[in-house]
Amino acid sequence: MNNNSAGQLFAVGVGTGDSELLTLKAVRLLQQADVIAIPEKTLGKGDSFAWQIVTGAIKEDELAAERCFLHFPMTRDASVNVPAWRHAALQIADHVKAGKKVVFVTEGDPSVFSTWAYVQEELCELMPQLEPEIVPGITSITAIPSQTKIPLADGQERFCVVPATYGMECLPRLMVEFDTIMLIKAGRVIPELTAMLEEMGLLDCATYVSHATMDKQEIYHDLRQVPAEHRYFSMVQLSIRSRRGILRGSRQKSVSEWAGVNAL
Repeated sequence: MNNNSAGQLFAVGVGTGDSELLTLKAVRLLQQADVIAIPEKTLGKGDSFAWQIVTGAIKEDELAAERCFLHFPMTRDASVNVPAWRHAALQIADHVKAGKKVVFVTEGDPSVFSTWAYVQEELCELMPQLEPEIVPGITSITAIPSQTKIPLADGQERFCVVPATYGMECLPRLMVEFDTIMLIKAGRVIPELTAMLEEMGLLDCATYVSHATMDKQEIYHDLRQVPAEHRYFSMVQLSIRSRRGILRGSRQKSVSEWAGVNAL
């Protein structure tokens, strides 16, 4: 137990699913923690993917820390989310004020599309003097290319990351400006994305991956073959350039013409 008057807080990324991708620093902090704050999907159920990743690398009986499950509803309703973030921050703050070393675990990386960003904002209001340490983790943005074997970028190429549910309308412009586009949480827009890429003549540029680095990982090089039930832990990698940074002539014409006609 940490007996210091002031506690510590760490936001630790635990990666995309493969427990062996947990960093050495993450393991050390988890083993030294007084409290592990764990996001859960269902109130009181302790159903946490982040925790599954952790316990796949470290046996639960090797973790002496107190478990503090934090419920974050799966909704976009601010009237529901904001109180949940506030409640989580209050619980974390209480442990830190008690002088404990608290480790907040999150899927992927704390700085990339993570609930941690909202909790941190609440903590800044509750404890302005608190300086949490953020420990990066493997993100799906790099895990996906490791499985498709298609480089994210090389040479002078550029890539961008866009939430699929919000980024579809931006694709024509992005395809002109970037060499690779990573569309996260793409499961729900596959039919629309497939139709768009077919119209542009770029369907063969897309690779779909679900549950990257996990035992149930699946890869589809033809979006038309993606099962309708695929929803979560999915991403589409759009690699428009051929390697060596050269845009294939036919594709350059397709992208340029289509973007010109459908300019935002």
